Amino acid sequence: MTGGTMAQKLLETRHIDIVLHDIVEGLPQGKALDLAEEAAHADFTARITGTNDWADTKGSDVVVITSGVPRKPGMTREELLNINAGIVRDVAKAAAKASPKASFVIFANPMDAMCHVTLEATGLPPNRIVGQGGMLDSARYRTFLAWAAGVSIQDVQANVLGGHTEATMVPIVSTSTIGGVPLTSMLSKDQIDACVKRAKNGGAEIVGLLKTGSAFYAPAAATVEMVEAILLDQNRVMPCAVLARGQYGIEDTFVGLPVRLGDGGIEAVYEPPLWDEEIEGIRGAATATKELLGLIEK
Repeated sequence: MTGGTMAQKLLETRHIDIVLHDIVEGLPQGKALDLAEEAAHADFTARITGTNDWADTKGSDVVVITSGVPRKPGMTREELLNINAGIVRDVAKAAAKASPKASFVIFANPMDAMCHVTLEATGLPPNRIVGQGGMLDSARYRTFLAWAAGVSIQDVQANVLGGHTEATMVPIVSTSTIGGVPLTSMLSKDQIDACVKRAKNGGAEIVGLLKTGSAFYAPAAATVEMVEAILLDQNRVMPCAVLARGQYGIEDTFVGLPVRLGDGGIEAVYEPPLWDEEIEGIRGAATATKELLGLIEK
């Protein structure tokens, strides 16, 4: 559902051609045909095709990896991690071979670890691999802050950095603003704490409500912004997972930080002044990712 919704939103920008790839015969072809027929009513001329052959993706500018499986009853975290690492490794190798100049947006989970898998599998420069988690987590955080303050979400500037799990994400308070007004001047500590807690639990809350699935509308919208920023060289500053090179003392580990996205992929990584506890949270997220990497079978 997430990949299909991403494709729909990208098509509706009217300037992005899409190739859907899947190992299941008929699935990408069927979804592509359905989406192509939407053009009669949605007024776009971009092309979409579905395929099981990586050759049909040749020359792509951006590759979005959504591959992976959900955790099943009785499956350990290590088993899930290694199953998804194997899937992502194969997908990334094949995609990079077909499109060696592409930038990769990683949505597959555990996202921070899968960025490392993609980097190792493709041999691409680190600036061409970016993880999506922070964009989705920040969207949830901004939503809850807007509701609490009774303002338009368009005026809420707030990021979630660190990791992409409840335990490792760091909703930032220190630099967050609403219409240029510091967040701490707009909401009480209890209100902010409630928004931080709900943001951390955002994915689980939706899973609990749906019972049989997880979020896909907001994740798709977040990914589309990233893809457009790269394809259109928009130089957008966004919270994304990037290979840290000294930021907050973190080395060679993917972690959520503010980055500038343009046609070169990650064109800059920023290290804003944060509260000490927020910096420690980001460092803790990097440590957790390193621990996960130690569980991945080569």
